[in-house]
Formats: sequence, structure tokens, C-alpha cells
Amino acid sequence: MLRWLTAGESHGPALVATLEGLPSGIELTTQTIRDALARRRLGAGRGARQKFEADEVRILGGVRHGRTTGAPIVIEIANSEWPKWEKVMSADPVTREDLLIDAGKGDEREVARNKPLTKPRPGHADLPGVLSYDLAEIRPVLERASARETAARVALGACAEAYLRQLAGIQLVSHVVAVGPVQGQSGTLPSPEDEAALNASPMRCLDARDEARFLECVEETRSLGDTVGGVVEVVAWGVPIGVGTHVQSDRRLDTQLAAALMSIQSVKGVEIGDGFAQSRLRGSQAHDEIERVDGRVQRSSNHAGGIEGGTSNGQPIVVRAAFKPISTVPHALKTIDLANGEEARALHQRSDTCQVVPGAVIAEAEVALVLARAIADHAGGYSLSECARNLSAYLSRIDERLGNVR
Repeated sequence: MLRWLTAGESHGPALVATLEGLPSGIELTTQTIRDALARRRLGAGRGARQKFEADEVRILGGVRHGRTTGAPIVIEIANSEWPKWEKVMSADPVTREDLLIDAGKGDEREVARNKPLTKPRPGHADLPGVLSYDLAEIRPVLERASARETAARVALGACAEAYLRQLAGIQLVSHVVAVGPVQGQSGTLPSPEDEAALNASPMRCLDARDEARFLECVEETRSLGDTVGGVVEVVAWGVPIGVGTHVQSDRRLDTQLAAALMSIQSVKGVEIGDGFAQSRLRGSQAHDEIERVDGRVQRSSNHAGGIEGGTSNGQPIVVRAAFKPISTVPHALKTIDLANGEEARALHQRSDTCQVVPGAVIAEAEVALVLARAIADHAGGYSLSECARNLSAYLSRIDERLGNVR
């Protein structure tokens, strides 16, 4: 079984990600992970942090000479800004003097980053986190709840995508389909061949008109000192029929995808296929009819987004995630100060205006991890060659049952 875990804080020395269960023999290098993290830093609406923060990647285990060994893969993403935070985020106790500097005026003043944070942001984990863990201030909550943690997920997703591609030819692509109230109009599913064009687009979309409208919305929001969310879509091409299962609720593929996408910071909604629009149709219109074309069984449409009864049906898997606006709003919303209980304005630290471009890349990583786990459960083995034999036998049986012409 494939399982993964991340650890580390936003301004700590490093993020660490562990992935257990990938077979031996997968081609994987440090550059593969660096490339994935570079995609996460792209896009309009990003904050200043992306301009100076570098992802310093090291593979600490599970890969030797460019191939996985079958052991747990351990990845470190070092924080290039760590020297500025070494005292504030020290694991060991520090003295009060360590958190003070001479401001050059004959007195001591706290550096802004050292001050206790007691004004929780609406929409963030600040208030429930500080209360549920009985913490004196918000810093320990925001450090772990920060979307910086998703860099570790993207690194793990790169490993999962390598496995899917090399085992089964499965390829994923992600793009932005809405920004705030602005909906994309093209309606075209991007293919893996479009990846370079998507990376080159500041709004990670293929349609120039949509891109211009999305950019206008982001820039208008930035000028107002506000934040805006949006919707991203992930498409998985080449997923064979039968990945996932109907037999238990927590093993359903749609259950796992929804949970994984909802786990991303700021995601408040998930849709598979036509989702909500499908609910407004009659049954005769809503379902994907089965037909035989050129000797092979296929579907006449893909309203289901490639999943029926918790299992892939052979069509492209299409999922969307809706991101709320980032809760670190420059205007600073009303809150209370936990230090004295009085009304205040929420704390504000640098943040993005719009997170949907990196959000698409993060969502793609989550989908890759879920699909990798599901296909490993179905046709897994200890080596890539064993997995390939198992999958080939399964697919041959599928063609035999359906009478597909190869």
C-alpha cells in the first residue's frame, strides 16, 4: 500500500516528505522534483516570497543512481530563508535577548517576526488551532497550516507521476478554469502535450481570451488590496478501467480523490466530472452510454468524469477543486486580540493575491498520489517490472471480456 507523510513548518529549517510503497526500478532524480517545484512557483497573483525563496531539494533515501530501490523515499526541501528565522523557530529554548535586536537608537526593539501573534485571521486555522492545542500564540498554528507545506506534496506528487507514467502511460495535466467570478469559456480539456504552453501562461490556461480575463480579475483584486480564489481542473489521461473499488466506502476512488483535494489549504469544494451540472439533468441525459466503435467498447460522453461506482471506467478522469480567497487579506478583517480579548484587526503577513495557478499544480500532485495508490492496490508489486506484468495481464483480460479489437 502506498502511503505518505509530510513534516516541517513554513519558516522552519526544511520540509520533509516521505513516500512508502513505490516499487523499485522507477526512474527518478533530484531534477525531476526540482522541475515539479518550479511549476509550483509560477503564475500571476503570487506574492514576494516566490521571488527570493528557493526550493533546495535533497533526496535522503529510497533512490540510488536515478532509480527507486523500493525503500521509503525521503525528500528534504530546505528553507533558503532559514538564517532569518533560526532564533524565532528554534527547536530548542532561546533567551529573550535572542529575540531582541539593537535598533540603532540606543534601545532594544523586537523584530516584527519575533512578536507574539495574537490576532487570528478569519478563514484561517489561527483561532481554532490556537484554542484546540491550547497554545499561547498563533505562530505554531500558522507555521504548520501554511500552504508552504504543499511544496512537500508537490515533491511527492512528482514521484507518483513518474510511477504512473512509467508503469501505465498515465499522464496528468492541470489548468485554471475560473478566477473569482470569471469563468473560462473554452471548455477544452488540455492534453499532456499542452504542458509547456500551460507553464508559459501566467494564468495556466490555453485560451488567450480566458487568460486576459483572468489576469484582469487578478490585477483588479491586487489594486484593491484584496484576494481572490478560483477553480482548477485536473485531467488524468490513460487511466485503465477498474482502478478503485465499489466494495468499501473509504476505498472508492472518488472518495479518495475528494478527500485528497479537500485537504489542500483553501479548497472548499470538489467536483468530479460534470458534478453539480449533472444533478440538474434527467437520467436519460446524465449518463455516459456504452457503445462499440471500431471494434472497441467506449463511451459516448464523459459526464461522470471517468469514475462510476467508485471505480475508473476507462474515460479520462476529470476533477475540479474550488479555492476560496486567501485568508491573509491586506485590508485585515475584524477579529479579537487573544492577548486582551478586545476587538482588533487580524494579523497580516505577506501573501499571494490569487493562489489558483500553484493550486492547479498542487491539485495535480494530490490526484497523482491517489491514482498511484489505487493502481498499486490493484496491480502492485515490489518492482516496476512485476507491476507491469500484473497490469498487462489484467488489461489483456479486460480486452478479452469486452471483445475489444487490439
